[in-house]
Amino acid sequence: MANSPPRKAPDGLVRSATVAAALAVAVLAGAGDRMPDGRPTPSGQPVPRWLSLKSSEVHARQGPGLDYRILWEYRAAGLPVQVIAETSEWRKICDPEGSVAWVHRSVVSSRRSLFNPEALETPIRAGRSADAPVRARLAPRSLIALEACEEGWCEVRSRRLRGWVPAGTLFGAAERPLCDANRPAGPRGSA
Repeated sequence: MANSPPRKAPDGLVRSATVAAALAVAVLAGAGDRMPDGRPTPSGQPVPRWLSLKSSEVHARQGPGLDYRILWEYRAAGLPVQVIAETSEWRKICDPEGSVAWVHRSVVSSRRSLFNPEALETPIRAGRSADAPVRARLAPRSLIALEACEEGWCEVRSRRLRGWVPAGTLFGAAERPLCDANRPAGPRGSA
């Protein structure tokens, strides 16, 4: 009796423990991706986050479904929009004018871009400094591809041109929510 072999757990029990451990890790891994009301996001992605419109014809709806009324149509492929809430199939977005609408997840892309909403050109600089030489200027109401943002500056590109713009000067780089997720869909100033 002193040298009896250790007892082996039944295979079903080992599998159950392994599955439970894997589920616990998965739940903890997604714990930071929450909706404004505290619920986990259906996509597992953070909210707010930035996406861009895939096509030049995107219907903006009053609610998350095809049975909701179309409020307007976006006609700007690549336009950055900020996701402020979501369902598994729909994204509630904030646009450059501060309007809120629902769009289907199939019409947005994780490709990032920036939009110049101002009536003035924005200088694209050679480095992350207001003193760096100007390489080009982004025209008013224009889009440019976004590579990354760091230390208050965003690296942008257009064909062979690469440069930097201050993060706060263009729409598409803010980290805070720009529209209230609880606001009903509609143009800015409505509701």
